[in-house]
Amino acid sequence: MQPAMQEAMSRRYQGRSRELLAKAREELSSDVAQASEKAWGAAASMVKSVAVTRGWSHQTHGLLHDAVDKLVAETGDRELGALFTTANGLHFNFYENWSTRAIVESGIDSVQKFLDKLESLPPPSQG
Repeated sequence: MQPAMQEAMSRRYQGRSRELLAKAREELSSDVAQASEKAWGAAASMVKSVAVTRGWSHQTHGLLHDAVDKLVAETGDRELGALFTTANGLHFNFYENWSTRAIVESGIDSVQKFLDKLESLPPPSQG
């Protein structure tokens, strides 16, 4: 894929990620399950944003986890894995709806931190 196309796709995923995070916060007061799913979507979209710039596949849940594992190896930041695991828990909560509003709100805050960390990553080396 051409670098310009990768960058355009990355920006699209990044924008979608931020939109979903804002919607997750809006949903908190009325639908905790939907807030959970939107936060998961925000995290998944940001992983896709980073993965596409590195030429990594990202079309399945498993590939998203693989991408996060690669990012942990690349950066040495093990917290990325923990934050992504929290996002995955929010995805699970969409189906089970067991978590309280307070727990989901805390999870959304963790997703915010995850997004900020991924957005601050330097571009991949071209060597």
